[in-house]
Amino acid sequence: NRMAPAIIFIDELDALGKSRDSGNPMMGSRGNDEAEQTLNQLLACMDGLDSTRRICVLAATNRREVLDTALIRPGRFDRIVKLSLPDAFGRENFLRIHASKLPGFQECKGVDDQRINSLGKGEQVDLSAVAAVTAGFSGAELEFLVNESAIRAVRRVSSSIRKDESSTTITPHVCAEDFEASLANFFATRRPKGNNVNDILKNVWNGNAQ
Repeated sequence: NRMAPAIIFIDELDALGKSRDSGNPMMGSRGNDEAEQTLNQLLACMDGLDSTRRICVLAATNRREVLDTALIRPGRFDRIVKLSLPDAFGRENFLRIHASKLPGFQECKGVDDQRINSLGKGEQVDLSAVAAVTAGFSGAELEFLVNESAIRAVRRVSSSIRKDESSTTITPHVCAEDFEASLANFFATRRPKGNNVNDILKNVWNGNAQ
């Protein structure tokens, strides 16, 4: 109460609030008296909280099914909001926010139809094209994609310098080539087998963005 008004945010609530019903195989067995005591203390602290105390408690989890039922009773975490994965417009905005942090980044509209699986033109990247081929990506995965593109750009530039290539032929910032390599690597290492990146990239031209 000394910190009020305040917002208290608890991430990964399932790690703290897993159900105490060990008889349910979906819940698993806690087997941890300390964890149960912590959960009981949290429940006790949340009892009596109301708008007059000017304290808002928020929590996030991607495993709601394992939460103890006492946590989601009225008066505790009783307002449940399910967040869906972003659509194409949302993904483009996510990408733009993260790409804006890249030095020298240049955006364009349209892709190079002379280059298979292109996601831009030359040194520029079409973020709407990237958004079209990343259906099902979360915000964290989109951030990873941008960061991985930056890492690949550094490797590409370093390799060109070691080969004594002319500075005029080196693109010193993240370009479409880096996004394409990052996306191909993502599907090769982080998506279930059967998701072929070449099939996914067809969305750039046929407009099947989701």
